[in-house]
Amino acid sequence: METITKQSPQGCNNICPTPPPLPGPAMNCRRKGSATKGNSCASTATRDLWDNLFDRGYRADVTIRTNDGGIIYAHAGVLGMASPVLRGMLKQAKGVGHKRLISIHGVQHDAVRVFIRFLYSSCYEQEEMKELVLPLLVLSHAFVVPQLKRICEQQLENSLLTLDNVVDVFQLSLLCDAPRLVLLTHRMILRNIKAVSATEGWIAMKRSHPALEKEILESMIYEEQMEKERIRKLNERKIYLQLYEAMEALVHICREGCRTIGPCDKDLKDDQKPCTYEACKGIELLVRHFAGCKLRVPGGCIHCKRMWQLLELHSRLCADSGSCRVPLCRNFKDKIKKQFKKDEMKWKALAKKILSTKRIGGEPYFLSSKSISSY
Repeated sequence: METITKQSPQGCNNICPTPPPLPGPAMNCRRKGSATKGNSCASTATRDLWDNLFDRGYRADVTIRTNDGGIIYAHAGVLGMASPVLRGMLKQAKGVGHKRLISIHGVQHDAVRVFIRFLYSSCYEQEEMKELVLPLLVLSHAFVVPQLKRICEQQLENSLLTLDNVVDVFQLSLLCDAPRLVLLTHRMILRNIKAVSATEGWIAMKRSHPALEKEILESMIYEEQMEKERIRKLNERKIYLQLYEAMEALVHICREGCRTIGPCDKDLKDDQKPCTYEACKGIELLVRHFAGCKLRVPGGCIHCKRMWQLLELHSRLCADSGSCRVPLCRNFKDKIKKQFKKDEMKWKALAKKILSTKRIGGEPYFLSSKSISSY
């Protein structure tokens, strides 16, 4: 006790708690010889000894006043070692003789009792935690007890967070510097905004903190916009991937000649394997239509227009038009030189996006390294 008394305690206003580590396993100790959950280096007898010291108040030298005139007896040495804020309060506390008096108000008496008991044995009852988790979160933050704060956050995250209390937990998480809990509650509110907005917690927040309600609604709008943007990009990437596969199939048909495409009722021979290019069938049907269509001019037929666009896109991706077997490849290359700058930029941007869609899979076989680097 003398060693503790000689230390120079710090005041509660000068305490800057270090960030707690990641949540670990919580310790849930049940008294009267019941099973203990969690990991602990101390034996059950040792924990029972500290519980009895608190329950009986043997040689207690601190009186704690709580709401509604409640009284809790404790020991200055235990409180001072467990919480730097309590150490500072005990230094400034006044009392008669060796008895010192401090006050903890703002939460119910039972929450303060469970909090002080935790300082002795680092244990709690699950039923008490379920009922008092929010005031215990406030006390653990206010008096800098990171172990209890981590347990409260873990309990809320695993089982105690509901639609009825999520708004209250969200507000307390902001006040108690619990960023992970802020993120979890915020996501839960956004996912269940219709049900949450009808709870008493939301109505109270709307009345007392209208700015916070406005921020939540704005974040919901932002999340919806981000989700739409994500879906748009996925659909866009799907289109670019289909164009890439069409380019490969077109070169494959014109250069090598696909032997497995043809009428839908055509059977493969025993020595034939199915074509690895999934777009071959569609490109072959488009080529057959293009060859026999009487409205082949661009704009006259929607299918022919699509074929013209594929041929022009191929010419912009082709590495060597001189030896290319794709029809009109060289003609389109010559046309590019006479094209307007605005149209040229659009086609170049499209070619770049198509290449970036499959770049991770390796270099396309219809492009040279020099051609790829130009994009």
